[in-house]
Amino acid sequence: MKKLFLTFVISICFLSYINAQEVLKINLSKSSVHWYGYYTFYFGGHDGTIDLKEGYFLKTNDKISGGTFIIDMSTIKSTDIENPKSNQGLVNHLKDPDFFDVSKHPYATLSITKVEYNDSTHMRIEADMTIKGITKPINFRAEVNFKEKTMTTKFKIDRTRWGVNYNSRLKDNAISDAIGFEVKISL
Repeated sequence: MKKLFLTFVISICFLSYINAQEVLKINLSKSSVHWYGYYTFYFGGHDGTIDLKEGYFLKTNDKISGGTFIIDMSTIKSTDIENPKSNQGLVNHLKDPDFFDVSKHPYATLSITKVEYNDSTHMRIEADMTIKGITKPINFRAEVNFKEKTMTTKFKIDRTRWGVNYNSRLKDNAISDAIGFEVKISL
């Protein structure tokens, strides 16, 4: 009888946990990822966009508790170069093995592993980011607007942690190890 009662209690707790967790798929057409590459020794650099292939948040007890986002590396675009030939040259270079090696690694992922709320709309997020098949932990701050159903964040990563090791031979044109991201996720 005790075993039956214990099994019943565990089942109820497990079902309550499952029911409390909700999957919120993102709206790809309203979500955006803007990237920034910088020069090391002077202001400027390049910037552009990259598309999300799919993604979702996990919501537990009315709070975001996790999520996974897949980035389609083949969609990387430059938005700062007006000359079409130069623009395409940069995009092709970013897809080459000395940068993101898109033919071998067509997708990057970000999986949220922990969310700590500072208040009802501001949070610190820990996540695992996978680029070129290499997974490393990152953390960043984000803001949620529940009325508009959006989350926004800005953060930087050190590209060399993921084997994105392009080194310029020209000191004055050297690129920074930092890649910046400005992200807006909409439901």
